[in-house]
Amino acid sequence: MKYVLILGAGSDIARPLAFLYAKHGYNIYLASRSYDQLVRDAHDISLRFKVDAQAFKFDAADVASHQSFYDSLPYKPIGVITLAGALGDQKQSEQKFTDAKNVIDVNYTGLVSIIHIIAADFEQRREGFIVGVSSVAGERGRKSNYVYASAKAGFTTFLSGLRNRLHSAGVQVMTVHPGFVRTKMIEGRTTPGIITASAEDVARDIFKAQQLGKDFVYSKWFWRFIMMAFTMIPESIAKKLDLK
Repeated sequence: MKYVLILGAGSDIARPLAFLYAKHGYNIYLASRSYDQLVRDAHDISLRFKVDAQAFKFDAADVASHQSFYDSLPYKPIGVITLAGALGDQKQSEQKFTDAKNVIDVNYTGLVSIIHIIAADFEQRREGFIVGVSSVAGERGRKSNYVYASAKAGFTTFLSGLRNRLHSAGVQVMTVHPGFVRTKMIEGRTTPGIITASAEDVARDIFKAQQLGKDFVYSKWFWRFIMMAFTMIPESIAKKLDLK
């Protein structure tokens, strides 16, 4: 039985992504802190696609619970997709370390914890795929979100090393680099419409790239070139720019 585990399944991207996998015959595990909503989503997926869909409570920041969470799954998944994340408030993170720590734990530390547990299982089984959703924000720090960006940068590097480790075991590790996405995470913020993706756009990009066995994907595709140009700006110039 093929199960895909979606961590951070309360994310706006999770629902269309779960639909895509279920449509192609995968059973679905939805996991996040928003358990009640996940129960409704799992029921909907089961009815729509005639697959098994189950909901689980999962907190990325509660690393002590991660082993028991994974052990509790009725069947071990063939794949895991991490959508857990928290943008946080940069100003609050500057003034209060507990706020910064929460951003780092949700976007990096907690994901490293649960992925290491899953990676050990996949490595032993010599099968599976791990999809980590990072961000283009991690490719260069800006004053408006550098705590969040630093966690994403660390996560990108972690996935790169994990990909190298698991290659010989036949386990796919794919890094996703979304740009601006219309989700509740950035609700109320102004984003440039022409380069802002929908949650459905990102879900389609993730599914297609994973099924093709890719190592990484930008969503939308043109962010690869935007970030290439952005990271080429010398620090001597970049530090003088009002980069929001």
